[in-house]
Amino acid sequence: MSMETTLTAPAELAVHPAWQRIKQAASDLQPLQNAKGAIEDAGEHERAEALMRDIASGIREMAPLFPHNADYMEQNAKDFERWIENGVGTEPDFLDSLVLFQPQQHRIDGLTHLVVFPMLTQNGSRERKVEAVLAEVIWPEFIAELEDGDYGNKLFVPLRFIDFTAGYDTNSAVLFPETVAIREIPQFTWGAIFQDREAARYRRVVDAALDVTKLELPELAQEMLESQSLTEETFVMWDLIHDRTHMRGDLPFDPFMIKQRMPFFLYSLEELRCDLTAFRESVRIQRRLEQQKTRDEADEKMLKMAKATQYAIIFDRIFRFPITGGRVKNYDGLGGQLLFAWMHQKRVLHWTNNALSFDWEEVPDVVNQLGEEIEHLYWASIDRPKKSHWLAAYELVSSVLEPNPASKWKTRELPLDGTPREMTDLVHQDEFPLSMFYEAFEKKMRDVIASTKGITGKSSA
Repeated sequence: MSMETTLTAPAELAVHPAWQRIKQAASDLQPLQNAKGAIEDAGEHERAEALMRDIASGIREMAPLFPHNADYMEQNAKDFERWIENGVGTEPDFLDSLVLFQPQQHRIDGLTHLVVFPMLTQNGSRERKVEAVLAEVIWPEFIAELEDGDYGNKLFVPLRFIDFTAGYDTNSAVLFPETVAIREIPQFTWGAIFQDREAARYRRVVDAALDVTKLELPELAQEMLESQSLTEETFVMWDLIHDRTHMRGDLPFDPFMIKQRMPFFLYSLEELRCDLTAFRESVRIQRRLEQQKTRDEADEKMLKMAKATQYAIIFDRIFRFPITGGRVKNYDGLGGQLLFAWMHQKRVLHWTNNALSFDWEEVPDVVNQLGEEIEHLYWASIDRPKKSHWLAAYELVSSVLEPNPASKWKTRELPLDGTPREMTDLVHQDEFPLSMFYEAFEKKMRDVIASTKGITGKSSA
């Protein structure tokens, strides 16, 4: 279907008077809302209603700039008006406009969206507040080719920030329909990731890590630090493959990403499995193209992006993940620690004379070996009881990383005849503490990590 794109450039949208009214009204509304989004204080109802009318009118004023979202935007305005009619003291319900917002149907490079919902923002606010976001789609030709080929992922929507309210002036880099306030759960048909934020914080963190570790980068990896657009496209490729992996492969009977109570290191392995699948597939693409006798311009682009994706996965995983966030069940941090230690113990990563280096020719196969170990764990899980699978997962992680000295899991002082929950309760908040390398690294990098809060591609330029 032919799709008309907006005639207004992102920079102009950010200063559009209607957008400024929406953003201000949403920002003023947020302090009036409780954790579930309702306005509890009756004395603030009149003010809240006026703010909601400002938002609704602003959405209608901007609607002609987003013809691809006409039905959604009209319903979005109506949902605010219905909230007023039902009483602003009630919890918001934006199901009707949410089901009409289908960004996965319009993956056109540069296409823009206005998103206004009461929602949570992952790694940001854990309370439902009205948030407003202007964003544009990142959909380069090589990604369209990948998605149309072996890496189909109809739900994946890569975005770039244009402007946003406070919930996204945080570390949050995702927009999921599951977080919106709705009366019932529909079938979710998309998930969006802000690749410009991922790329911008990657570039800032890795650049700083080079000074700390004295690492000399390969030429392409250095180019990524100098080019926001190249790194954005790299993260699109990474996430395209990562995202589709969650429901593919020899999975345990209980899919990992369904909310359930289990040891956090299992989530570490799941996220790492998906990243290492993206790594493996990038290696496969690279080697296939390198073996071709002739390559056209599109092939050269794909080859470059396959190599760049491998660098992104390694450096983001080992430089940013382990030292970002707290040490309370930090499953992404644990995955980064595991990758670093695995490469070090396989002797393709070296920390010698206080400098970091890699044997780059050997890195791909060694990293793929870790992916194979996790995949074998998954494959064997279907023949094991749940608790046995958990113990096998712990054995895999603890064979590479040293557990907490006080760990009950390390000494197997576990209620093996009890419930799975009793075992989970004995997992330390920091079951696998930072190594001495990472303790020293974190102290030198903490200000840089903190500075990436709210970063965008524009602010990193």
